[in-house]
Amino acid sequence: MTVVLQISGLGKTYKSGHKALSDVDLSINKGEIFALLGPNGAGKTTMISIVCGIVTASAGTVTVGGHDHAQGYRAARSMIGLVPQELHTDAFETVLATVSFSRGLFGKPKNPAFIEQLLKDLSLWDKRDSKIMELSGGMKRRVMIAKALSHEPEILFLDEPTAGVDVELRRDMWNMVRSLRERGVTIILTTHYIEEAEEMADRVGVITGGRLILVEQKDELIKKLGRKTLTLNLAEQLEAVPAELADWKLELAGDGHELVYEFDSQAEATGVPSLLRRMTDIGVAFKDLHTRQSSLEDIFVGLVHGGGDEE
Repeated sequence: MTVVLQISGLGKTYKSGHKALSDVDLSINKGEIFALLGPNGAGKTTMISIVCGIVTASAGTVTVGGHDHAQGYRAARSMIGLVPQELHTDAFETVLATVSFSRGLFGKPKNPAFIEQLLKDLSLWDKRDSKIMELSGGMKRRVMIAKALSHEPEILFLDEPTAGVDVELRRDMWNMVRSLRERGVTIILTTHYIEEAEEMADRVGVITGGRLILVEQKDELIKKLGRKTLTLNLAEQLEAVPAELADWKLELAGDGHELVYEFDSQAEATGVPSLLRRMTDIGVAFKDLHTRQSSLEDIFVGLVHGGGDEE
């Protein structure tokens, strides 16, 4: 495989002394979809901002398509498209004008046919003469994607791409990502939703507290993260977990009104049916139950024995 992005020893320490990134090493292959997962403040946006030239690194190197980020910034940056988390658009510009202008910023010759197709792919062609300020939040997000793709980049960064996005745009976005990948474009997305990584990614990196603590194939990571929590709302309050239920390592919560059981959803035997039968046998009744998939924040605490710092 061809490495299109190489990050080595990357670090960022702000004047306040806060260390947002520490000694990050990462190789991204051409044409892959890589998901960078982490809780808010983990360092995801800082890393992307450095690679895209928005923030200056305190240490380390970045090589994009063989171009050293420091020595060949213009060539490196021209290979990158960025869809930021925040919506920053020229409110009084039309959709067509702002997307066309973005292409020109990277020295690309005018290509009306390409811009037209891009806007059609993102369901923006009918809005081409509308001012940005007149668009809904979802449409503004589409414009940001069109701007990022206007100069035909080889690497596309999507920073929290589905934050505040409607279902239709999410579907269109994933269709677009698939088509870009088929054309050889490398996609790097940041998210704190495991579902997004599960939907699209080939590989997943886990970042917390400014450190990249894990990089794995998606399928392997999903297996590790398959923890679920079963909460049983009891019919009567308990003072303690009954000794007859000791095998399930339950926790008593809600002032004795809840029993909580954590289990591996990927396991052949989760222990849930046998737990419910045993509770019936010993006369512990429950009014309701619900399960919850472990959040990434939960998982990160388990991985690093502590949460990430704020960015």
